[in-house]
Amino acid sequence: MEENIPKRFEDPIDVSPSLFEGLEVVQESEETNMLDYQAVQDFATRMGYPETALWVREHRREYSEGIFRGFVTAE
Repeated sequence: MEENIPKRFEDPIDVSPSLFEGLEVVQESEETNMLDYQAVQDFATRMGYPETALWVREHRREYSEGIFRGFVTAE
């Protein structure tokens, strides 16, 4: 019997461990809606994750896809 796996878990976006940590910190803070790119960038910078802020700014498409498909750390 084949399981119905939600699309968000089938093809998550690979990111570096430090980038993943920055995204987690922003999400767990519940300070902003993760769909608000600018707020995510600002909060990541304030929390000491400038790499995360830069990645969100420069990779909006991948970031948007990751919001819905999930993120995993690249090996």
